[in-house]
Parts: sequence; C-alpha cells; structure tokens
Amino acid sequence: MSHQAVQPNTIPRPPVAVVMGHIDHGKSKLLDYIRNSNVVDGEAGGITQHLSAYVVEHTTSEGEKKKITFLDTPGHEAFQQMRLRGADVADVAILIVSAEDGVKPQTLEALASIKQAHIPYIVAINKIDKPGADVPRTQASLIENEIYIEGMGGDIPWVAISAKEGTGVTELLDLLILTAELAELTGDPSVPAAGRVIEGHLDVKRGNTGTLLIKNGTLTKGSFVVSGASYAPVRIMENWNGETVDEAGLSEPVGIVGFTTVPRVGASFTTVTSKKEAEQAVASHTEEHEAAISYTDSELPVIPVLIKADVLGTIDAIRHEIGKLDSDRVIVRVIDAGVGNVTASDVQNVSATENAIIVGFNVKVERAAIDLAERLDVEIDTFSIIYELSEWLENALKNRTPKREEQRVTGRAKILKHFSTQKNAHVLGARHEEGSLASGQTVRILRRDIEIGMGTLKNLQQQKSNVNTITDGEFGMQMDAKIEPAPGDYIEAFETVIT
Repeated sequence: MSHQAVQPNTIPRPPVAVVMGHIDHGKSKLLDYIRNSNVVDGEAGGITQHLSAYVVEHTTSEGEKKKITFLDTPGHEAFQQMRLRGADVADVAILIVSAEDGVKPQTLEALASIKQAHIPYIVAINKIDKPGADVPRTQASLIENEIYIEGMGGDIPWVAISAKEGTGVTELLDLLILTAELAELTGDPSVPAAGRVIEGHLDVKRGNTGTLLIKNGTLTKGSFVVSGASYAPVRIMENWNGETVDEAGLSEPVGIVGFTTVPRVGASFTTVTSKKEAEQAVASHTEEHEAAISYTDSELPVIPVLIKADVLGTIDAIRHEIGKLDSDRVIVRVIDAGVGNVTASDVQNVSATENAIIVGFNVKVERAAIDLAERLDVEIDTFSIIYELSEWLENALKNRTPKREEQRVTGRAKILKHFSTQKNAHVLGARHEEGSLASGQTVRILRRDIEIGMGTLKNLQQQKSNVNTITDGEFGMQMDAKIEPAPGDYIEAFETVIT
C-alpha cells in the first residue's frame, strides 16, 4: 500500500531537541555521550562548526522505546545566527549550565534564542563530577538570572548530570520525552514531506548537497524536494548514519544529493512528484535578495568583503561577526558570499573595488587565485577558527580605516592675574586645576566656557624657578596669544593625536 493511498492521519511525532549553552559547559560532551561516539577531538578549536543531526532511541523509565532527534549546533558566540536557527528548527531545548561556573553571558544568549523560538526547555546542570561543582550555588545563579527552576519557586524542569560519566543523562532524556509529550507534537506521515534545510554545502565529488529535517509527512525516493530557488530529485537519500534509505519519516534528518544550487540553511522545503512541478515551484519563487546598498547612502568609506566558506551556515555566522565591525568611521559591506574554494574569478570580482578583502573559512585558495591576488594587490586570508577570523578582520579594518586628528586635553588652569603685555606676549599668574601643562604646548583660552582664542605656553615658573611642566599649585608663565587673556579665564592645554 503506497503512502498516497493512506487516509490522512495525525500521529505523535518524535521531538527534535537542541542542546544550547556556554561553549565550555559540556554541550559536545553531552551530545557525544548520548550518541556514544566521539567527534570532539577532530574539531578545529573544539567548536562544532556545522549544523547536523542524529537520531537516538531512548528507553524510558516506563520501558517504552522513544526516538529523539538531536541537532548538533555550535556553541561559540559568533555562531549566534546558526544557533538561532537551531532553536527555530527544534521542538525542545536543553540549556546546559556548568555546576562549576554557573550562568555565563553565553548561557543568557542561548536562553534568548530559545525564548525567541517559543519552545519549552529543560536545564541540565552539568559537571557535577568536578571537585569545584556546587549545585546549590548554580541553582542560585539560575534564579538570579530569572531562570526559575522547579523546587526553587519556578516550573522549569532541571536535572543534575555529568556528561563525562553519564550520571543523570537517562533522567534528562526522560524529562525531554515528557516535555515533548506535553507539547503534543504531531505529524501526518501520509502527506508529502515538508520541513527545514539544516545544512547545505558543495561536495567536490557529489555536487550540491543538503541535510533536511522532516517536520511533517514522509519523503520517498523518486519525488523532488524544492527549497527556495533550488530543487533536487530524491535519488540518493542517506540517513544520519550515512546509510542509503528509500524513505524517511517524521523528525528524521536526511542527506540529499543533487540540488540545482546549494540550498539555503534555515529555509523550508516542500516535496512535489515531478521535475516539471519542481521547476515551476522554483520559477514562481522570488528570491529575497538583500536590498542592494548604494555606496552613496553614506559619506563614510566602505570596506567591501567577499566571503567564501565550506557551508552556508558558516557564511551567516561570518556575516553576523562582520555586522559588529561597523563604526562611525567606516562601513563594512558583504559584497558577495558563496560556498567553495577561493577562485581566480573571486579575485577578479573584487579587484575593481578599492580596499576589498576576501575571507575564506574552512576552504582552500586556488593557485590561480593566489597569483592573481598578488598581481592585483587583493588581500585574501583563510581560517578554520572563528576567533582568529574575528581578530584578523578587526586588524584588517584598522589598517583600512581613514586616520583622523583628535585633540586630547592634557591639562587645565585658571588665570588669576594679568601682569603685562609686550606685543603678543602676556605675563600671567595662574592656578593649576587638572592634568599637566608643559612649556611649548598650545592652549585654548576659554571665557565662561567659550573659546575666545589660542595661545602657546612659554617660560613656566614655579617658586621663582623655571620649570618644563606644571602638575599642581600656582605658577607664572608667559603666553603668546593674539587676544588678551583676563583674570577668571581658563586655559586648556591639548595635544593632537592621529587615531
């Protein structure tokens, strides 16, 4: 009996869970323990770079077998965009907090993502095996940050665990199943599959691939999936274990090969039965292009950046990082972004644009691109760790930010007496107010806080001795100025610095 013949029927759907929290609080360790395989060691800088997912079967305390799909999302602050998307795709979240450190800024950031996605969550207090673990202190830290857990005046379920030793993980999964059941997640396996793209990249050997998470329906071999301006025939479909399957159901992640373009991470997908329908769906889809920003919108100089990365999710993370670098002196613009190695045509594309930078993440720079970049004086750099990318971008921007002169006040004094004037040289008595004033310095002359002229300090004297610098007390001086200072005026010494 084919799926199409089955009457529409709604059944409970396995939950899609996401573990979120501070980078060092044991997120990957917990995912590893649950999955019983270790991927942490091979990761650059210990960060899980790409969104992926896997399915586990948990036997509850009642002896029921229940499936859970876990999304594997990055924890570093720079991957905020991907993390938001992770929470957006998930049905329930685990907020992980270390029993040693308590709530950290990244914990609150993760919580904000969970709340934005309007999904229930459970708190896992991790690292209870550590000598520095203090569960009551961590509970207090949660309450202080308005995370009201059960037993402490709130209704948010929590469990104390050790992701390293596995203590409490069974209870955590039981709680997760219970939370999901209260959310009454359902789906109809008889309809064509629909859901979200959770990963997209260009595989050198296989072409454009996408990881899809099925939120409703069943995906069968021979159909066509459509996402935005991209579609793929379902010929090669793999489950999270890398095994080829003919169909996939509710809450299952699958890899599909053969998209017309790399599908956009976070986009929704639907299923149609023929290539013609797929082409029609793509044709009717109007891509939401970013509004082209006219460089004439602002008088500030623009620094153009081209991004190349191994997967689309990372591009979003880099965009997020770049978005934080705008200042009152310069505007940073992503002029293009794409998946794959840095090529000569990328260099060609940016060479006509002054000050352009090419940023590569987890990709190689082709030999032809290196040669052309040297010839056209285009800056390229590649990274595999987001911190290094952030630091490099900041330095690259500093080097391209136009310098400006800034006047910094070094000291201030009040004029008490005007002794004499010869030509433009005035002999004055004054009292130090703040900072320091030095012989040869330029000063502003202020009358009732309004600048009335400029002068230059000469022959500073204190206790009848010539001095170079005044830092306190009363003093005498000669000041060259075109206007005549009067008792009660202030002088402000300043230096000009280039910033």
